[in-house]
Amino acid sequence: MEVMNPSSQTDRLEVKSTVEQIRTRFDADVERFSNLETGQSATIDAPLAMDLLTSAAVASTQGAQSILDIGCGAGNYTLKMLQLCPGANVTVVDLSEPMLERAQERIQASGQAGQIHCIQADVRDLKLPQGSQDIIVAAAVLHHLRAAGEWRAVFAHLFDTLSAGGGLWVFDLVQAENERVQELMWARYGNYLSQFRDEAYRDQVFDYIEQEDSPRSLAFQLDVLERVGFRHAEVLHKVGPFAAFGAIKPEGGLSR
Repeated sequence: MEVMNPSSQTDRLEVKSTVEQIRTRFDADVERFSNLETGQSATIDAPLAMDLLTSAAVASTQGAQSILDIGCGAGNYTLKMLQLCPGANVTVVDLSEPMLERAQERIQASGQAGQIHCIQADVRDLKLPQGSQDIIVAAAVLHHLRAAGEWRAVFAHLFDTLSAGGGLWVFDLVQAENERVQELMWARYGNYLSQFRDEAYRDQVFDYIEQEDSPRSLAFQLDVLERVGFRHAEVLHKVGPFAAFGAIKPEGGLSR
């Protein structure tokens, strides 16, 4: 299994899966994203990251009344968030209509949400009113962004969408800056997947990551967050090739 090397990633972006191909896979994978206790099973420390991220989001933006969950899947992060700030209005966004349907069903059944707004869209095409959201969470979704310009455009729009004092919180696959460190982290991740299930499962996960994903380093993402205006960045957890982190939109509405 080939290791994803930072030096060759840019050259391979043009052969990655299309949005439609990614949507098709997720349409058929709803059940794997529907367990609130385990989160996404292919991700190291998924339950811990979900708990840390949602807790930090609510603690840093107290009194939040609106939550945006990008790449919501079956709604795990929104459900966790609503346990901490019941009654908040939620907007859930996903490529997959079956994922959105499951998320809406589970959120409604919880009885903890205010208004629920579902949007089927690619995050690159998302257009939301300025200052309309107090908290944004993005779990295992931004690694589908490709060129650096897409990352900056998406982070800039999310910054504009947040209210002053609001936070963007991310848990995702990240790329190491150093190629040898990347190889080490990838080997450890492979061992985790093999032990979690078996080597065939490891190869299946590696295959779709290679085909679909184009993660960037944590340092790259923190730099882009700062460049578009975010401040007070926090790294909550880093294990192998996964990181949980976030940043805050300044109260003064710092312009880019």
